Amino acid sequence: MNLDDWKKAGRYFQHNGHGIFYRAQGSGAQALVLIHGFPTASWDWAPLWEALCIQFKHVIALDMLGFGFSAKPPKHTYSLVEQADIHTALLAQRGVTRAHLLAHDYGVSVAQELLARGLEGREPELLSVALLNGGLFPETHRATAMQKLLRSPLGGLVARLTTEDRFGKSFSHVFGPGTQPSAAELHDFWRLMTHNNGHRLTHRLIRYIQERRDNRERWVGALQNTRVPLRLINGPEAPVSGAHMVARYRELVPRPDVV
Repeated sequence: MNLDDWKKAGRYFQHNGHGIFYRAQGSGAQALVLIHGFPTASWDWAPLWEALCIQFKHVIALDMLGFGFSAKPPKHTYSLVEQADIHTALLAQRGVTRAHLLAHDYGVSVAQELLARGLEGREPELLSVALLNGGLFPETHRATAMQKLLRSPLGGLVARLTTEDRFGKSFSHVFGPGTQPSAAELHDFWRLMTHNNGHRLTHRLIRYIQERRDNRERWVGALQNTRVPLRLINGPEAPVSGAHMVARYRELVPRPDVV
């Protein structure tokens, strides 16, 4: 499914005055929720979409605020906690009270926040959580050169000066040597970023790295204390959260289930 077809099949809901794009197939009080990474969008899940919709009766994926086809307010203070609120709001709107989560990269922190809320007895009830490569532990996060620049005092300038070519070279770095994106795929990723001038906001979105540090006790504690079945699926060659992150996961998480 190409990017244009993905968008045509989607819809929007409003959260605090912001339009949030999402894809959903099926219905019911139980759903599989797909949570995307940085700096992309729900289209990340397109290659898996049809297979997952066969396995699950209700599948949902949204573009988080500031990403993809969702609203990108230019002066907003973006927060992972707010992204969890947005997911919860959409699930409530669709009548979902029980959910499986599949989360990647930036999205793993959203999943951790939802796990923490589950320990507090808040909905949705989580049935299982599968985590892909992502910064589960701030101490194991190895920032890329671009991430470091975006977090610096020059971050705003770097965001404004980023071109499609520079983006492609930087983004390709986080793919495996045998799974490099094609030029066409990189172009579509760039289209997602530049929609509503989103590429000018990456220095605001990158603040999630500090938010992970600020919430480390809560989010790591959620992994350690939850009774929800967890599985970590990791590509060990990933430079940001690869094999070194898995080693930390095995140290800290009881009965670690790792693929």
